[in-house]
Amino acid sequence: MFAGAILWLIFALQRFGTFPRPATGAQRLVALAAGGGEAIWLDADGARSEAWLLPATGPAPTPLLINAHGNGELIDMQVEQVAGLRASGIAVLLVEYPGYGRSAGAPSERSVNAAMVAAYDWAAHDRRFDGKRIIGYGRSLGGGAIGQLAARRPLAAVVLESTFTSLTDIIRGFGVPEFLMLNHFGTRQALAKYRGPVLILHGSHDNSIPVAHAKALHAALPQSELHVFDCGHNDCPRQWELVLSFLARNGVCRKPDPETPHEKISVC
Repeated sequence: MFAGAILWLIFALQRFGTFPRPATGAQRLVALAAGGGEAIWLDADGARSEAWLLPATGPAPTPLLINAHGNGELIDMQVEQVAGLRASGIAVLLVEYPGYGRSAGAPSERSVNAAMVAAYDWAAHDRRFDGKRIIGYGRSLGGGAIGQLAARRPLAAVVLESTFTSLTDIIRGFGVPEFLMLNHFGTRQALAKYRGPVLILHGSHDNSIPVAHAKALHAALPQSELHVFDCGHNDCPRQWELVLSFLARNGVCRKPDPETPHEKISVC
């Protein structure tokens, strides 16, 4: 009985620690209308998952960035954060995890991966977007989700912010043996065969996912670019200008025209 109780506690702590869903009060449907967005419903492994499409300024087809948020967040919180991307000509698809917000189902590595693939497949068949310029952006747990998506679908570029080499490496630090782990999200392994450009962003004072994970990912991915900032896990400002410059250097966006004084950053 004691051993069974210990196992139950290990599994319960993993579920809570990996997917600590925000309170219902964190939902802000008004943000969708305020951002001029559109709600999309995806069939992901038998459950309906919500996604918010935030269109870009500029003529279609535009590039599209698929965004995977951190484990304690909702898509409702992301609208204002991606305004700079949209103004530069990149549409954004905010994908909600199963069991989060208004999405059905339960969160797990399998269900999250299914939601991300469903989002990509929906976008790839929409003529508003350039199917050859679909970008994956993941923060924290979302980086693990984007790594898995890159192993399953062709992404033009990958951006990982405050992401781990694998969730297994994080959980192992708490003394949990690997055979008892429910979710793995092996980012380094998933990206091993990915040949597209990878931008890695991390805070030097990150106490949740130490910067050593970013350095290990960079060492394992010869095509990657690493930038470390003076911040922690949840207080790093979004580096959109750096992201746009990275996308321009890799042919996803174009570089600013030196003959146009007001055009200081890359545009898509």
